[in-house]
Amino acid sequence: MARMPHAACGHSCSMTDRSHGIPPNELSDDDLRREVAHLHETRHDTLLGGSESALEAHTERMLTLEREFLRRFPEDSAPDPQRTRAGSREHAGQSVPGRDLGSAPA
Repeated sequence: MARMPHAACGHSCSMTDRSHGIPPNELSDDDLRREVAHLHETRHDTLLGGSESALEAHTERMLTLEREFLRRFPEDSAPDPQRTRAGSREHAGQSVPGRDLGSAPA
């Protein structure tokens, strides 16, 4: 049985279609990091110059890779404390609602 061309693929597809790359859960840690970095590098060009289907495919791939990245590397994706309101206020010596900065209760 011959494979039929599929519009979303632009070529013949099979049950193991990898037209959007290797599934993120099958990538090594290094390959996952490299794939995420590459997609972020190409995002702007895809947004401005890509077709609607290219942008849709790019977005879908980016989101699946980012979900896998967050699952594998939660410590790498935690925000820098100074990039949060509480961390920035604490760094500036301001009071932080819900935190005791060492002052004794009245």
